[in-house]
Amino acid sequence: MIRIDLDVMLARRKMSLTELSQKVGITMANLSILKTGKAKAVRFATLDAICRALDCQPGDILIYEEEQ
Repeated sequence: MIRIDLDVMLARRKMSLTELSQKVGITMANLSILKTGKAKAVRFATLDAICRALDCQPGDILIYEEEQ
């Protein structure tokens, strides 16, 4: 299972979800879906925008965990 770990990177960058939403142009609702792990997919354009805003690599926010 792949999960998106925005909390850690947001904390490292001292950025709020609201600020990220404004920088990336993604609604708070959609970012919340990503943050809570309820997203079934993420567009490369969205991932690109998030990584650009947080100055990180996709591997910094995408975590692979084996399903139990």
